[in-house]
Amino acid sequence: MADAADTARTPVSPSAIKAGRWVLDPAGSMVRVRHKTFWGLATVSGEFTAVSGEGEVLADGSARGSLTIDAASLDTRNPKRDAHLRSADLLDTDRHPEIVVAVSGAVPGEGAAVAVDGELTVLGRTRPLSFTARLTEATADTATLTADVEIDRTGFGMTWNRLGMMKGAAALTVTARFIRR
Repeated sequence: MADAADTARTPVSPSAIKAGRWVLDPAGSMVRVRHKTFWGLATVSGEFTAVSGEGEVLADGSARGSLTIDAASLDTRNPKRDAHLRSADLLDTDRHPEIVVAVSGAVPGEGAAVAVDGELTVLGRTRPLSFTARLTEATADTATLTADVEIDRTGFGMTWNRLGMMKGAAALTVTARFIRR
């Protein structure tokens, strides 16, 4: 996968992406999460291993679509911690099995930038979401977007914070590779 330096060396043109229906390639996509814990002294990292999605590129080059994350697929490589993250204290995956990003508009901007607007639903609560993604791959049949997004978990009712040890927002890195249908 291309990083920001690769993108700077090899400009990616959104004009290569053709209008039509697109489906997320789970094998070429990932959602990673990082959050400070132990009063900011340590960072817990993990990955949601099950993602799906679809999109539509419109004739004007804008796009809309969705990304669905299986909340129970979060893997931090610590089974006890993962069980707690899936519990009612945090993700409550028994009652809210999915995290959904519904993109109402993705508009190409300057260079490889794509302005994304939509909504994020976590724990049954929906909040507006806007961020800038980077187009790292664009051909007639594939398109890959990468974005770094910060999410304030308390805005979705995730307030568990024993002894105040979890500080700040969770940082997500999303790579979404779409294939033309």
